[in-house]
Amino acid sequence: MRAGDDPRSLDQAARDFVAARPRLFGIAYRVLGSTVEAEDVVQEAWLRWQGADRAGINEPAAFLATVTVRLAINVAQSARVRRESYTGPWLPEPVDTTADPYLGAERAEALDLAVLFLLEKLNPVERAAYVLREAFDYPYRRIAEVLETSEANARQLVTRARRRLAAERRKPVSRTAHRRMLEVFLAAAQTGDLSGLEDVLTSDVVSYSDGGGVRGASKIPVRGLPHVSQYLAAFAPRFWPGSDVRWVEANGRPAVLVSAGGEAKALLCADVSERGIERIMWVMNPVKLAPYLASLEA
Repeated sequence: MRAGDDPRSLDQAARDFVAARPRLFGIAYRVLGSTVEAEDVVQEAWLRWQGADRAGINEPAAFLATVTVRLAINVAQSARVRRESYTGPWLPEPVDTTADPYLGAERAEALDLAVLFLLEKLNPVERAAYVLREAFDYPYRRIAEVLETSEANARQLVTRARRRLAAERRKPVSRTAHRRMLEVFLAAAQTGDLSGLEDVLTSDVVSYSDGGGVRGASKIPVRGLPHVSQYLAAFAPRFWPGSDVRWVEANGRPAVLVSAGGEAKALLCADVSERGIERIMWVMNPVKLAPYLASLEA
C-alpha cells in the first residue's frame, strides 16, 4: 500500500479488487465450469469487499480469494441440483484462452474442458481443494484455512480428487498432436467417413452434445466406438452441408467453431490421448456459446 492511501477508502478497495480480479475469476470458473456463474461470484465478492472492515485486513488478495472460494462452493452446491434436471448432457461453458492462457492461475491446470467436466463429478469442496492446489499452487495449510478444515483433511481432499481424475482420464497429448488428431476427425466427420472415424476414435469413446434443450442435440451421451462412429456418419448429411468451420482455441486446446448462415451452431472440443479421441464434446447451447463468442469478437 502506498503512503497516504486510506485503507478504508473505496478507491483503494477498488484498486485491490481489480488487481485480484483475474485470479478470483480463475478460481470461480474452475470450481463452477460456468463463466456466467463465475462472474456472479466475483461480483458478490466485490460487494462483500465493499462492506468489509478493510482496515483490519492486511492481505486483500488473500481475503478476496477466500471469499470467492467459499461463495463458489455455495453456488456449486445449488448448481448441482439444477444440473440434475438439465436437459441432456451438461458440459462446462468454454472460455477463449488466447488472451490469458493461464486464466488467472500460476499454471494452466484444471482448465481443460475435459478436466472441468470430470471435476463436476466431485463434490464442491473436493473440487475447490483440487483447483487451489493444482492451478494456484496453494500450500495445504492455506487450503485448510480457506476451506475451514484441517491440513490433513485438505491433503486428503486433493488426493481423492487427483485419484478420481486419474481413474477417468488418460494423459492428454501435446497441442500439436491434439490439433492433428482433431483435423483428421473433422475431415472424417464432415464426409461421414466411417473407417476414418474408426481410425481416430478410441474403443470406449463417448460423444456428449450439450444443447440445453434448445438445440437439436442428442439428449443422452453416445458411447462406444461402433455407436459413436455410426452416429456421426448418419449425422453428417444433416449437420455439415452449408456449415463453415473456424479453428479457435477453447480452454487452452485447439477447437472448431461450426457456423451456418453467420450463426454459431456448435463448438467442437475433444479430449485426446495417445490412444486417440477419448471424448467428443459438442457445446451447442446458445446461452453457453454467447460469452465465448463475445470474447472472440472483443
